Amino acid sequence: MDLFAGCGGITLGFVTAGFELVASVESDPWAAESHGANFAAVSRGTNREAYHKAYDITRETPASVFRDLGISGPVDEQVDVLVGGPPCQAFARVGRAKLRHEAYRRDEDDADIAFLVDGRVNLWQRYLHYVRETKPLALLMENVPDILNHGGRNVAETVSEHLRREGYRVRYTLLNASWFGVPQTRERMFLIGVHEDLDEDVVFPSPTHFSVLPIGYEGTRATARKLINATHGDIEHSHCLISDPSEKDDLPKATTVENAFADLPPIHALDLLKSGKIARGRKDPSEPMRYTSAMPTSAWSRLMREWPLFAASDYSTGHVIRYLPRDYKIFHLMEEGWQYPEVWRFVEEKRRQLIEQRWASGEAKDDDEMQAFIKEWTLPYDPGKFPNKWWKLRRDKPSRTLMAHLGKDSYSHIHYDSEQARTISVREAARLQSFPDGFVLRGSMNPAFKQIGNAVPPLVAYTIAMTMRPIIGCRPMPDICRELLAEDSQSLPATEGSGEKCVS
Repeated sequence: MDLFAGCGGITLGFVTAGFELVASVESDPWAAESHGANFAAVSRGTNREAYHKAYDITRETPASVFRDLGISGPVDEQVDVLVGGPPCQAFARVGRAKLRHEAYRRDEDDADIAFLVDGRVNLWQRYLHYVRETKPLALLMENVPDILNHGGRNVAETVSEHLRREGYRVRYTLLNASWFGVPQTRERMFLIGVHEDLDEDVVFPSPTHFSVLPIGYEGTRATARKLINATHGDIEHSHCLISDPSEKDDLPKATTVENAFADLPPIHALDLLKSGKIARGRKDPSEPMRYTSAMPTSAWSRLMREWPLFAASDYSTGHVIRYLPRDYKIFHLMEEGWQYPEVWRFVEEKRRQLIEQRWASGEAKDDDEMQAFIKEWTLPYDPGKFPNKWWKLRRDKPSRTLMAHLGKDSYSHIHYDSEQARTISVREAARLQSFPDGFVLRGSMNPAFKQIGNAVPPLVAYTIAMTMRPIIGCRPMPDICRELLAEDSQSLPATEGSGEKCVS
């Protein structure tokens, strides 16, 4: 059962690892619709239409959800594994700043601590309620690393203590998606609980890839290490485990953005703008897209095109981009890896040069025309306040974290190819998050971006699910990563895999 399910990142990972979806709970209508579109047909309940429905977890109980889905029998006998990631906006540092800003705008007395009193902070308690009701054999919770220090409080440790009292052995850690083949340096806290009746230890998956994390990631990892040191390294009295890969492990290098985008056709934004083929308005993620090659040309594109149960044929969907007429020309001039302060300085100097050229050549005819030209070459944000507002991908490295605000803008992920001069498409964002090409997203472009940014990378969820299988007594099954991610293997036909089904 998947709580706070979104469009289904965790569900996809567990279904691919042989688990059967019992139920999902998600309040966002478009995300719930996407979840149902992808998983209703392979779910346990008899009322398939109900799998597309949005549920408010603060009002619904497991019993009411099961009843709606057509699942009968005792509530505490339906679920073997409970999974979910309570909303992270109040925990994440970026989210905290936004909450404070909105609280100040409303002139609230507690604006300074808005992130502490936000209602979503305590949604983990609803997760615990579902644990008590369904009594799963094992559970998985995901959240941002800042949950380890929320206003001086380690919420992950609080959750662990509550679960321990419910009879679970619990551990949590920080895992980086790039360590498991995902072309993105997404860092998240994962907590696993195993019921003590199983007499099994909590095990986290071992990294399959290595990447040097960018500056800024060490802070949260240092905080986690302090949690262990505070218990003098006594593993029996610390719920936190940290084990990072190193170059000495001789692991394959992390998947790069260039590998991730293999086989996706180019979109030349400046040409589209000049010809009038791109305009403001709704973009449809269901719009079909044909590949540039009949067969996958990288290990990652092979995985994306041949993912079991979600294999794409000769085309995919969602290769649509934002209409940004002012900025395509700036994207064209940016260098890989540039962030907003560098772009701002470049544009300021470029504007000065262009104005001098226009005056010298006599092109500046009147003040209105000059003001319009200046506006076209002026960026609106303070580079001191918004250092991460823009970022141009580096083709030879994993992407940085995809965020939910991709639903409002995608300047944080500008395509590395200057000839295309644009931000990433919905399908490119999905690939960076490890959603296969056969996975469909409901709603327009903005909801689709938001669903992707909010999700747990399916490949990370899959790796965790494969690690949890033997803990709850499931037989071994083939690993899709061994079959589809091996660089030297031949392209394989999509298979559903074999092995004993588990109930998630």
